[in-house]
Amino acid sequence: MKIYVRQDKNFIEDRQYGGSSLERLYNTWYGRVLSKFILLPVFSTLATSKDRKRSSIKKIAPFIDEYKISIDDFEEREYGSFAEFFTRKIKQGRRPFDTDDSVIISPADSKVLCYDIGDDLKFTVKGSTYTPDEITGNSIDLSDFAGGKVLVFRLSMDDYHHYCHIDSGKVSGSYEIKGKLHTVSSISSKYKIYKENHRIVNVLDTDHFGTVIYIEVGALLVGRIKNNGRTVFEKGDEKGYFEQGGSTIVLFFEKGRIKVDPDILEMSGNGIETKVKMGEHIGVCEYV
Repeated sequence: MKIYVRQDKNFIEDRQYGGSSLERLYNTWYGRVLSKFILLPVFSTLATSKDRKRSSIKKIAPFIDEYKISIDDFEEREYGSFAEFFTRKIKQGRRPFDTDDSVIISPADSKVLCYDIGDDLKFTVKGSTYTPDEITGNSIDLSDFAGGKVLVFRLSMDDYHHYCHIDSGKVSGSYEIKGKLHTVSSISSKYKIYKENHRIVNVLDTDHFGTVIYIEVGALLVGRIKNNGRTVFEKGDEKGYFEQGGSTIVLFFEKGRIKVDPDILEMSGNGIETKVKMGEHIGVCEYV
């Protein structure tokens, strides 16, 4: 699967952590039988328990080399386990963001796709048709989101797994939906993962983009979604982080609120994700 890198206007191939194992899980009969257990959160907790032991530090250096992680971006410290390294913190100033109130920033290091929400409140992600109600658990009045936008930010194992607020504002509601832990890679595209996976739904009253639904989606090998619990926030404030594994953030915007950058729209129209960093410019207010 190709990924667009906007800095040099080039494409790279997506590297799926544990790809061969995932292929067997999703594309063989015995994998589908085993998945009844493997996709439960308890399996991810057990599977990553070894990475919380000190002996797992031996995985850090090969992981950095294989995924070409720029370690200079992160705090200088000794890690007691691979799990500690996975939740590493960025150095001050290494993820700057545009403070202009009209600018939308990426909430995370990730690969992003943008979709239009139809007037019938339906949109299609990688061949699966969803409604906002399915993803949010049918607990919110979403009529104002008809004709709006949904942005899907997919984090893979090599990404920085902390995420931030895209604007100033306050949390008006938050709740958890328990579910499975499918991988968020293209291997699982036949499943409606954003309807089935464990997720935390946050309703944000933002100062410049109206009501935004901000959803953290757990994935295979993600032990926990760790939000900081603050109800009032500023643009760029850390909102939380994912523990080990791939994961996703989904943002819903009401109709007429945002204009997404043209390159992201073009790539999304071709089914190609765009690589972005936390704090990166991805669009502006609709009125700009």
